[in-house]
Amino acid sequence: MKLVFLIIVLINISNACFANKENKIIIKIENEIITSFEIKNKIISSLITSGQEINQKNINNVKKQAIESLIQYKLSKIELSKHNIKEDTNQIDKYLKSITSNDITKFKKKFEDNNASFQLFLDEIKTKIKWQTFIYQIYSNRIEIDKKIINQEINNLIKNNSTIVQYKISEIEILINNQETNNQNIENLKKLIKQNGFESTALKYSISSSSSDKGNLGWLNAKSLSDQILQIISKMKIGDVSEPILRQNTATFFKLSDKKISSSQNIDKVELEKNLINKKRNELFNLYSRSHLSKIRSSSLIEYK
Repeated sequence: MKLVFLIIVLINISNACFANKENKIIIKIENEIITSFEIKNKIISSLITSGQEINQKNINNVKKQAIESLIQYKLSKIELSKHNIKEDTNQIDKYLKSITSNDITKFKKKFEDNNASFQLFLDEIKTKIKWQTFIYQIYSNRIEIDKKIINQEINNLIKNNSTIVQYKISEIEILINNQETNNQNIENLKKLIKQNGFESTALKYSISSSSSDKGNLGWLNAKSLSDQILQIISKMKIGDVSEPILRQNTATFFKLSDKKISSSQNIDKVELEKNLINKKRNELFNLYSRSHLSKIRSSSLIEYK
């Protein structure tokens, strides 16, 4: 019943928020609330950051993902309130410069022109960066990467004089919760990627730690990819975006930006080792982040007013 009601809320919520000037509570999550103004603000900020015109068509395209993003934001705030996580001002500045093309004044004016709050947008960014710091602090001691295994793999490639295939890949990862809303969320994200570009969409919507770098994973050796991902990436042309890979709680899109083939004799061993270690570490951090947020969500009371 709750899921059915959620779908009804998401279908009608945009019109209600934009038509009614009164600020109403729409969703309550434990001691946090999501108001009609916050939803409106999130929709507008999503359109501003992606460079889209603010009209009803674009509002409809982003509203469901915007609401889901707000829910994740509030759940993160609830968890972070229990811990003393300091703000990383350097990361915040880096993120803002990236998303505003180094012109924050012009960017803020777009919020003013559309009666939106830049401060709410900034609070979300701060929480997102705090969350990444929190996950690192909690789980970093659980991440063990065996360099011997990685170096053995590299040495085997060189010894066998194998051909090295490398892919330059970017990703967008979103949370999915139930079958009834999954398909719609995925279709909405496809529209956002088509309209705004992969990188802008990754920066705004991806829950992966790579989002701060527009989803960029860098150059990855084919051998370091899972069989499932390699099977998809190897069939893609440069510039292609994959269909989503569905896992238990997430859907992940990949973009192939470039590809190169070289002899293992010419490989930069140090660079390859670095890439393999970073990839494995990021995969584990993302896994812990998804799992932690999912646990919080499952134990939280979410009410739709």
